[in-house]
Order: sequence, then C-alpha cells, then structure tokens
Amino acid sequence: MLAVLFCSGVFAQGKFQGIGRAATAAEIAAWDIDVRPDFKGLPPGEGSVRNGEDLWEAKCASCHGTFGESNAVFPPIVGGTTAADIDKGRVAALTRPNEGRTTLMKLSQISTLWDYISRSMPWNAPKTLGADEVYALTAYILNQGRIVPDEFVLSDRNIAEVQKRLPNRDGMRRDHGLWETKGRADVKATACMKNCGPEPHIVSQLPEHARNTHGNLADQNRLIGPARGVNTAAGQPAALSAHGDQARGLAEKSGCLACHGARQRLVGPSLAEIASRYRTDNGAEPRLAAKVISGGQGAWGSVPMPAQPQLQESDVRALIRWILTSE
Repeated sequence: MLAVLFCSGVFAQGKFQGIGRAATAAEIAAWDIDVRPDFKGLPPGEGSVRNGEDLWEAKCASCHGTFGESNAVFPPIVGGTTAADIDKGRVAALTRPNEGRTTLMKLSQISTLWDYISRSMPWNAPKTLGADEVYALTAYILNQGRIVPDEFVLSDRNIAEVQKRLPNRDGMRRDHGLWETKGRADVKATACMKNCGPEPHIVSQLPEHARNTHGNLADQNRLIGPARGVNTAAGQPAALSAHGDQARGLAEKSGCLACHGARQRLVGPSLAEIASRYRTDNGAEPRLAAKVISGGQGAWGSVPMPAQPQLQESDVRALIRWILTSE
C-alpha cells in the first residue's frame, strides 16, 4: 500500500515535491490483485468439480496426492473435517491434543484458498492458472471435504454461499475453548524501529501445558526455504551433525527428503539419479553445494531448486558427499 501511495503522487504533493509521479491504471492493477474475505477483488468466472479433478490430476496430484490427502511432499490439504463441523462452523478436531492438521481443518475463508492457488500454484509455474481453472481447483478441494456436491460449479456468484459451509468458518474467534491467554496474542516480541540489537526474542504467552498440544511445530512447517517452526517439544535432542552416518539425519531434518526420494522421483530427482550423474565428476561437490544454498533451475527440468541459505556450507558439503557416495 505504501508503494502505491508513493507512486500515486500522494507524497509528491507534500514536502517531497518533484519526487514520484501518478501511477498508471495498469501499474495500480498490477498491485491490486488480492482477493479479500468479502470477495472484493474476486474476478468473474466459474469452474466445476469435474473440471477441477482433471486439472488436479494434471498439475497438483504429484505433490498433494490424488485426493489432496498426501503428506509425502507438503502437509495434507484434505481430511480431519466432518459433517458436524460443517453444520457448526468450528472443527472439533482442533480442540484435541496431537491431532493432525490439514488445510481444510484450519481454513476460515474460501478467499484465502482461492487467492493462494491463484498466486502460487502450481509449484513450478505460479500465476499460470486462469480464473476458471482456479475456481475449478477450489471446487475440487471443497468437494473432497464434502463441502460441495460432485456436480457443483463454483463461481463468483455463489462463492459467498459456499463460505457459509466451511467447517472452520468461525475459527478466527478467540472463544475457541482451548486455553485462556487473557486477551493477549499467543506470542509477543519487543518492537524495535531503529538502533536495534540482536533479533528480538519471541516469547510464547501460552501456558506450558499447551505449548506442544498440537505436536512439535518445528516438525510441521513446510521444509523448503529458511523459515522454520518453533520447537515446542520438551527435551529435544541437540541438532544433528552432518558427519558420517548422521548425514542422513541432517537430510531428513533439513527437508531434503521431502523433495528427493532415495530411489524414486518426488518433486525433484532421486538421490540415486544425482549420484549416478555426478559421482565421477571431481568438481561436482562445490557446484552442487552452491546450488543447494543459492537455488537453481534447469538441470533436471522446469521444477526449481529452492535456495536453502539457512544451511551451513560445511553441512551442505557433507550432505553432498553422502549422496555421491551412497549406493
């Protein structure tokens, strides 16, 4: 929003005269692409569950499973909701400790799902789906959760009515019955705008017995990129070293095996394929280590290798040696 205001000349009219210019209609349209909870910004269109199933098989199932239930690559999208949840508007399983979490269990606004698919999917070609395709895929996901029937056609005209059937549509409320934080947010950190010291320490407001009630968050985050969940489990072992037999442990901990199977392709090539191609290349280790840290694309097709800047180079080198010497 600030960038749009600046480009539109708001600041140029005040004490920063001569700086900036009025944004063109096309520039504003390029920024104004979000879909809001009241469905403002939602483009016209429609898509059926049947068409969504075909699109899903072609563009989504390899990562999310045929029915959206797989957690082999990313967390499952479908599962954990019931007809009673649809009637009530709050997913009962969310109040139970150590219950698995899916997208449909947590989703409170269909606009969030539609907007995310439109912006970010498919993984290797984001923003390539047309509006009708996004409607169809959204309809298919909702159908897998038994929120809409098999012959349903989702559109900008009926999406507000479907919103009323989301199993967790009331999930944004504070009176969820889990625990009391006395009106405070779950976490807090010290705000700093200038002359800041080290990264602020984020403190959980939850009572100690509630910290790990949904399982260790560090094990549930998407294991791609630098972001990690907070370790909420007590008595966790120290970080694994990337030496000798523990290299595989680091590969699991760092999320490598979420995209690279031992002998089968998942999102990227299998470890066996990588070893076969580079095992006799004396200069492969530093090149592959650099690619892991900085990311890359093209060596194994169109799927990009996300950057992993949070990993230490020494650990990455050990991982590469382990891959190249594995049978």
